[in-house]
Amino acid sequence: MAIYTRTGDKGETSVIGGRVGKDDVRVEAYGTIDELNSFVGQARSLMEDDRFTDVREQLLEIQHELFDCGSDLAFVKLSENKFKVKSEMAERLEGWIDQLQAENPVLERFILPGGSQLSSVLHVCRTVCRRAERRAVTLGRSADINPEAVIYLNRLSDYFFALARTANTRLGIADVEYVRSKKVFRN
Repeated sequence: MAIYTRTGDKGETSVIGGRVGKDDVRVEAYGTIDELNSFVGQARSLMEDDRFTDVREQLLEIQHELFDCGSDLAFVKLSENKFKVKSEMAERLEGWIDQLQAENPVLERFILPGGSQLSSVLHVCRTVCRRAERRAVTLGRSADINPEAVIYLNRLSDYFFALARTANTRLGIADVEYVRSKKVFRN
C-alpha cells in the first residue's frame, strides 16, 4: 500500500464530510493535536524505569484519546452521536491530577519549564496542548464542534503541568522557580 495519495497536492485535504484547505482552522486544530501526540510519545519513551509505570500507562491512554479528539474536530458536519470525547475523560484526568499533585512539593511561585529532560518534554506537551486548545476554541467560533474536546484539552494541559512536576519529584530534581516571582500560589 502506498502512503502517498497525491490528493493533497493542490493544497486541500479530506476531513470527515468534505474537503478543506490544508491551512483551514480545522486542520490546524487537529494537526496541533497530532503534534501533541508525537511529544507525548517522546515523553513515554523517556519513562523507562519502574518509577513511571503508572503514568506511562496513563500517557498511552491519552495518546489514544488524542486521536479521538482529533477525529471529533475533523467533522465538517456535526454528528454528536459519533463523538468519541466524553465528559468522563476530563473527569478521569482530574483524578489523575489530584494523585500527581499529592506527590509534588507545595508550589508557591511560578516555575520555569525544565529540571529533568522528562519534565522538559512534559512542559512542551503542556504548551502544545494549550495551543491545541486555542486552535479548537478558534474553530468553535466558526463551526459547531464537540465542546467536550475543548474541555478535555484544557484539563489535559493541567495534567501535563502536574506530571512535569511529578517527574522531577520522582527523579529527585527540584523544580526551578522563576526568581522574579512573588509568592502567587496560596494553599
